[in-house]
Amino acid sequence: NQWRAMSRASIYLDANATTPLHPGVLTAMTPALSHFFANPSSVHKAGQDARALVDRAREQCAQALGCDPRELTFTSGGTESAALAIRGLAGPGKRIITSAVEHPAVLAACAQSGAQVVQVPVDRQGALDLAALDRALAGAALCSIMAANNETGVLFPLAQIGVLCRKHGVPLHTDAVQAVGKLALSLRDLPVDLLSCSAHKIQGPKGAGLLWARRSLRVDPVQAGGHQERGRRGGTENVAGIVGLGEALARAVEALPLEEPRLRRLRDRLEESVGKIPGAHVAGAKSSRVSNTLNVAFEDCDGETLLVGLDLEGVAVSTGSACSSGSLEPSPVLLAMGYAPELARGAVRFSLWSGITEAQIEEVCALLPAVVARARG
Repeated sequence: NQWRAMSRASIYLDANATTPLHPGVLTAMTPALSHFFANPSSVHKAGQDARALVDRAREQCAQALGCDPRELTFTSGGTESAALAIRGLAGPGKRIITSAVEHPAVLAACAQSGAQVVQVPVDRQGALDLAALDRALAGAALCSIMAANNETGVLFPLAQIGVLCRKHGVPLHTDAVQAVGKLALSLRDLPVDLLSCSAHKIQGPKGAGLLWARRSLRVDPVQAGGHQERGRRGGTENVAGIVGLGEALARAVEALPLEEPRLRRLRDRLEESVGKIPGAHVAGAKSSRVSNTLNVAFEDCDGETLLVGLDLEGVAVSTGSACSSGSLEPSPVLLAMGYAPELARGAVRFSLWSGITEAQIEEVCALLPAVVARARG
């Protein structure tokens, strides 16, 4: 099995961290890694052949997202895309509105912008306080709210958020890294002004991503250099990575009608089994969530110990906490949702992907109670 060969773990449930490269994506990338090696900015035929691959990938991404290809800027991934959106629109003397549960990449970009940052709270289920958002928006330069939370999978109501932003005349950026390819998104229908995504979350290559920005917006470059990407992002294009992004995004969107409900059924089966373990708390259980994500905090249990126990059984997951300098710190996301630090430290995240089977989920359901009991012991 090609997926089992990718690592020691036979059951990989850490897709929100990264996913394996799809064989079809690798096939699409291979010509750009071998024959079409030239700089796409060169005017000779070899350069223009490479440029054609970039242009084709841009069209693929635009079709998948429902936007104008001229509105897309290729980047090195979600982190750079978020930085370009945030620092390209807001700086010292301005104000940015974001949520208390954003990805560290977004919070870091907000801090580095020099702007005043206002974090809107969420409730116990991870839902954004829309009334507080409405009060905070007046006079802001930018609002940046994620589409789906990377730890809990909780979805944010972008349509409602967009309406509030437009009422106040504030551009809306959304970090859609955990949403693109996992749920139906059309930029033609959403009141959003900027969107960032990353290839390696949808079985594409690491080091490739994009930022979509409406043509009416002026986004100042963060990475200065040449004329590439309409002057918005200097540097020679990563042709193979861009090709991989286009192919991965096209494949993910095409598979979505069948894959989204399949993953939801598997996630719900795992959640049903977890619910039978005493002292288990599912984060955002009463909120709308992306179909592949399940975050569970276990009472009287250390998440890192549980992660190691599952890893020894051949199951790869992640904790809901960040390990820093050898000490386990509770997840800021779960703390913002009102979890006690002791409970937040006992959280693990299961995130599914297309290679996961029903038999594998049943195997995890069968072994998890004993692993939790040992971790508690």
